[in-house]
Amino acid sequence: MSFKNNCYVGLDNDLYGGMTSVGKIIRDAQVFGLLDEAETCEGWKLSRFDALLVQVDAEWDKYACMVSQLPDDLFQRHQKIHGEALTRAKAAGWSGQVETGPES
Repeated sequence: MSFKNNCYVGLDNDLYGGMTSVGKIIRDAQVFGLLDEAETCEGWKLSRFDALLVQVDAEWDKYACMVSQLPDDLFQRHQKIHGEALTRAKAAGWSGQVETGPES
């Protein structure tokens, strides 16, 4: 995740189009309607993400933390938001190897 002067640089300016833990929190919050889809969270302090994560986790708990358990409207929104993010990330050079490769 990318922070500058203790503030988040924003989803659009984050590493690989936001393929970070903070980026996932933001996208999930958008899926659940906790954030507007246009919100990039630029300028947010880490403490705001802590509070947002609590809300996102509470939403995921309703569906056993499984995308397959989301109701159709949320499933479709999840596919759209995360699918578009994946496309942007790949265009920015992200391959997923950091997340799936061996730990060092």
